Amino acid sequence: MREKMIPAFAQAQGGLFAAVEKADVGNAYQEMERQGIALMGWADPFMPDFSMPEAVEQALLAAVKDISAPHYTAPIGSPTLKEKLSRKLEVHNGLKVDPQRNILITPGSDSGLYFAMLPFIAPGDEVLIPAPSYPNNFLNVKIMGGVPVPVPLQAERGFQFCREDFESRITEKTKAVVLTHPNNPTTTVFNRQSLEILRQVVLVHDLVLICDQAFEDFCYENEMITPAALPDMFQRTVTVFSFSKGMGLSGLRVGYLVCSDEIMDTMYANAVSVLGATNTACQKAVEAALDNPGFMEEFRTAFDKRRHLAVEILGSVPGVSVELPESGFLCWVDVSTLGSAGEVAAWLLKEARVSVNAGDNYGPGGEGHLRIVLGVYRDTEKVRQALLRIREALLTFPGRFRK
Repeated sequence: MREKMIPAFAQAQGGLFAAVEKADVGNAYQEMERQGIALMGWADPFMPDFSMPEAVEQALLAAVKDISAPHYTAPIGSPTLKEKLSRKLEVHNGLKVDPQRNILITPGSDSGLYFAMLPFIAPGDEVLIPAPSYPNNFLNVKIMGGVPVPVPLQAERGFQFCREDFESRITEKTKAVVLTHPNNPTTTVFNRQSLEILRQVVLVHDLVLICDQAFEDFCYENEMITPAALPDMFQRTVTVFSFSKGMGLSGLRVGYLVCSDEIMDTMYANAVSVLGATNTACQKAVEAALDNPGFMEEFRTAFDKRRHLAVEILGSVPGVSVELPESGFLCWVDVSTLGSAGEVAAWLLKEARVSVNAGDNYGPGGEGHLRIVLGVYRDTEKVRQALLRIREALLTFPGRFRK
């Protein structure tokens, strides 16, 4: 039957017939968890430990018992949730929007990202993607029949933008830019200079920007700037937001899109066909999170401590390079002098009993790197112990410095 499928599906492997390396494909990760392996390749805060704030828990329990629980909200989302989000957007993102015209609630940010791209990408359209980047940025374009065009991010430039890297890849078929900001996996917070380069490229070449800001909540040394808030950008930008990373509510599956009403009108028209309605009770639970955001300080404190631990522990391994993460709870580690990322990741699974992500999955520029999720476990000591096991395993990796 595969010959009847579109290429993006026909070429995909879901783990039923062959091993796959992606953490969110197949059931291999659940099996690793049963075996007691540290799952440092799944970006789910404090997983597998309980971490739901009491106010959110109580709101969710009350919502499940409410008469509305088994019923739909509108496919575009709860009006009261959108009102609260409009206030958050103005304070934290510099976006003053009409909650009933510019916000769409989605069943998680992954489906939101797909839906954000869907109106614009037709077969043959070329889409610029700064890389390495979130794998779905590439996959979604392929599913839609478009052509992903990686724009290289250079470590020696701090993974910031160079205009020529964009300009040299633009053709008459270029339609859009898809950006993850802060970047996943490098954790880069793109600075004002980089975003001005991006703005000029988008405006001069009449492009659309799809910007995924799932990791926006914890930026440490660098300012987080929302591209849609820059001059002349709101009308040509769709921004994807999440409750999964900063608030650690990934299991509730609630995200949201923000864009101009000209774009949103078409999304409202098609939301029921593509997305359906987001879970009614979960929308009420995230309202409680917006009303009581103080719990996020525990997350920030823990993740800040862990990024420094990762640099201290992994940076002490000869031949391994790791820069201090700029955002969130990821760590991007250069192991290229030791061997391929896949080989090193397999060695860590066997010797350290830790599962991490091989960088190859993140597109060009990911080769020779590992993405390590530092946000797992409620107890930071467990993370420290896992990092120490990684260090010891790297020190004994076969064929070290073979290049």
